[in-house]
Amino acid sequence: MLGIILRHLAKFRRDQRGAVLIEMTLVAPLMLTLSAGVFEFGNLIHDKLLMEAGLSDGARFAARCNSQIYTDAGLAAIDCADIATNIAVYGKPAITQTDVARISGWQKANVTVTIGTGCHDAVVAGVTQYRSTTAQVCIVQADGTYAYTGVGMLSLVGIGPITLSGSHQERLMRF
Repeated sequence: MLGIILRHLAKFRRDQRGAVLIEMTLVAPLMLTLSAGVFEFGNLIHDKLLMEAGLSDGARFAARCNSQIYTDAGLAAIDCADIATNIAVYGKPAITQTDVARISGWQKANVTVTIGTGCHDAVVAGVTQYRSTTAQVCIVQADGTYAYTGVGMLSLVGIGPITLSGSHQERLMRF
């Protein structure tokens, strides 16, 4: 009886059929998990870059927007911060009900555009701090957050919802 078992084990050891199937069974779950993690991280970075581009666009618009020009021309005053927020989230100044945000789920409530706060003297004690034609340089700041919801793969390893945040500053330039 023992001889029969040893012969079968020796025959089994020499037989190579099915070895690839066993190796694939061991490697496939690891490779699929790794690939899904790479795609998830890529989506996360993509959303972060879209958010930062929106904040940059909104701050750039707000830095050059001057509602006083409209008032002086007898036109209705515009809200530069609101338009800058629209640009940050939707990519355009005026929005309709059918417009889609740059990132799915990103809303105007998640973006704050602050115009003209954080003013600094251009020259302090005879030393030029900022190159400017005015005595003070003011800053426009666009801040935003986004709750990243695509954590399908990351939730399997215990990573919960991720909140992305970004900020962009521009000098206030009114003409």
